Amino acid sequence: MALRLPLLTSIFLLFSCLAHSQTPSLKPFKDDLFAYPGTLSSENNGAYTVVDYRELRDINARDKVPERRAQAQYVDTGVRKVQQDLLLKTDAGNIRHVAVGRTQGAGIIVLYLHGQGGSRKQGVDDFTFGGNFNRIKNLMAGNGGLYLSPDFSDFGDTGAAQIAALIGHYTEQSPGAKIFVACGSMGGALCWKLAARKDTGGRIDGLLLLGSLWDESFFSSPAFKRRVPVFFGQGSRDPVFPVEKQEAFFRSILARSKNYPTRFVRFETGTHGTPIRMTDWRGTLNWMLSKAP
Repeated sequence: MALRLPLLTSIFLLFSCLAHSQTPSLKPFKDDLFAYPGTLSSENNGAYTVVDYRELRDINARDKVPERRAQAQYVDTGVRKVQQDLLLKTDAGNIRHVAVGRTQGAGIIVLYLHGQGGSRKQGVDDFTFGGNFNRIKNLMAGNGGLYLSPDFSDFGDTGAAQIAALIGHYTEQSPGAKIFVACGSMGGALCWKLAARKDTGGRIDGLLLLGSLWDESFFSSPAFKRRVPVFFGQGSRDPVFPVEKQEAFFRSILARSKNYPTRFVRFETGTHGTPIRMTDWRGTLNWMLSKAP
């Protein structure tokens, strides 16, 4: 019975809104500070949105040291009390990862997979990217959830197998959890590989592509067949992955399935790292929770 109590508690926290609604919802954390600064245009009933982004306001005014340290009001470091640097031994290899929140009995699990040159430390840095990683950490800790930021060997099959093993381990610890995978930049290659695998493609509940790439193989994946929600955040001036190609891929999803649960947020004048800084974690995850298979 002792092992069941954390699970019951986390389910209560995550689904406490059910008395008023049939859709689970994460409770707020600094929503006013992290809200999108303004909408320039919107199409497809809000599925495609162009957001106003300005470097002087959204970096220089938001950061005490631009791109290195967010202003204090954007951050709450008390969450470090429930943060652990761990090593999981699996058949796919040893996986170093940082876990924030409930490692057992979580109601929701969010993973962040870094891009080229990154590490598990990027996804838990409280002060870079305007404090947005600190926000997702606090959102998970405050909602009976778990946030994971892992290392992995590569962006190919080996890396995908390692992340699949990590997901499998924590799924066993939290069998009722909804699982969402966010991929920054080249990490998106792993998002698409996880969607294509029978195990993870049949288990994950949402994908977030942040300044990332596209993959036509998604259309034959278990995740696509399950109608797993997909979110795209892209800067209009991304020099690595052109926004036009990602927009075309987004529209191709809707062309194949008119009502497929997908959203695209274009940050006007934003560059490669802008979506990691600016994406509204709570708004996006609450939408995904409402659409999860």
